[in-house]
Amino acid sequence: LEDLDMQPLQQMQPKLSCDCSDERLVRALRLLPREDVDDILKKQEQIEGRCEFCDKVYRMVGPEVMERFLNAKGDEDEDV
Repeated sequence: LEDLDMQPLQQMQPKLSCDCSDERLVRALRLLPREDVDDILKKQEQIEGRCEFCDKVYRMVGPEVMERFLNAKGDEDEDV
């Protein structure tokens, strides 16, 4: 590669950044059948999701999940 006379365009410092959020958890939950979500809430009383990139854990209890479902907008298949 030395003979190609390449010049770097710019230099960047890599950094860890993740745009996960509890809203992404809600969008993912909306993709599941409602019966599955209700079953999880019935058995565990909360829903927990973990970001596979940054390892942050999000937890929501039943009333919060139901409220977020009611206030959700758009097509869940296109939200994620």
